[in-house]
Amino acid sequence: MGLALVGACIMTASDGVIEDGSLLIEGRTIEAVGADVEVPEDARVWDARGKVLIPGMIDAHTHLGLCQDGVGANQSDEDEVGDPVVPHLRALDAVNPEDIAFRDALMAGVTTVGIMPGSYNVICGQPAAVKVVGRTVEEMLVRAPVGMKVAFGERPKNVYGALKKSPMTRMGIAAILREGLVRARHYASNGEGPRDLRLEAMVPVVNKQIPLRAHAHRADDIMTAIRIAREFDLDLVIEHGTDGYKVAAELSQARVAVVHGPWLKTRGNLEQSGRHPHAPRLLIESHVLTAFSTDHPVIPIQNHRMQGMTAVDHGVSPEEALKALTLNSARIMGIDARVGSLEKGKDADVVVLSGPPFEAATRVEGVIVNGNIGWKSEPDG
Repeated sequence: MGLALVGACIMTASDGVIEDGSLLIEGRTIEAVGADVEVPEDARVWDARGKVLIPGMIDAHTHLGLCQDGVGANQSDEDEVGDPVVPHLRALDAVNPEDIAFRDALMAGVTTVGIMPGSYNVICGQPAAVKVVGRTVEEMLVRAPVGMKVAFGERPKNVYGALKKSPMTRMGIAAILREGLVRARHYASNGEGPRDLRLEAMVPVVNKQIPLRAHAHRADDIMTAIRIAREFDLDLVIEHGTDGYKVAAELSQARVAVVHGPWLKTRGNLEQSGRHPHAPRLLIESHVLTAFSTDHPVIPIQNHRMQGMTAVDHGVSPEEALKALTLNSARIMGIDARVGSLEKGKDADVVVLSGPPFEAATRVEGVIVNGNIGWKSEPDG
């Protein structure tokens, strides 16, 4: 028996807005979406008149399940400090599905998250994309890895400088990354010799199967990342990109995407001193593929939609803001064939809103994940 949501305003994120539309779910997937959907007689019907449907939101850069709510930073599983090059680390191996933040995400309409290792190393490890429901990581998994996390700037410099070992400078960070890429390229082309898990993890990067996901705030660090990506012919995504608007033309020319944020917080350090409220608009207007991120727990995951609200307040169109919360994140993680928009054949991840997504009074009234109602508010809200 299918589930039909009828009479809603449907914001697809990929094919415009459908007024007075219906969405039909069969099993785990969307069977039909449009203004003239034929609802089977045996379907369960959710009367969504006056409501707005959007795709399940996606945050491509979080630490859910690694840095758990209520757990001190010294007990988190984000960072493996001691060696600046740890590409063989997999976020998937440390995710705790019982982290209460997964429930917070669900209730806020965030249905898929990218879980990243921390940024204390130069080469930090492999992020994963997971749904926010499931008893085990295997049940939650959408794709892994969804990139190779690397870090520029103050984080690795300060950590290893305090340990009196390299890298102590931005030059050292770039040199260590280059060295790792050269070794990975040689390992990929050699095809013989003993197995090396660190180099093996880097082979998909040099073969352009996954991107470098580069933590970088300052414009000069962003340009260093672009420079290295060009040298080695790599796909690159900038994470955070606080100063990205300053080099938006260069990002656009290099076809580098940005997972931008978080910005609903105090400036944590001097690297973020250039933060500007119009940065999302300037990136999008420069044709940079832009997604918004909370970097949970830096901003709690339940405030993901609020970043879209502030972007709209500063000139981003509601359509582009919705993409930055959904489809663009899916594209960056290479999972847009399954999630990110309301289309036939995609995973049935749907959020039912009381009104337009970027109005402050709008509430999440229901969330469907993989075709199942994961959460629904009480009639009185």
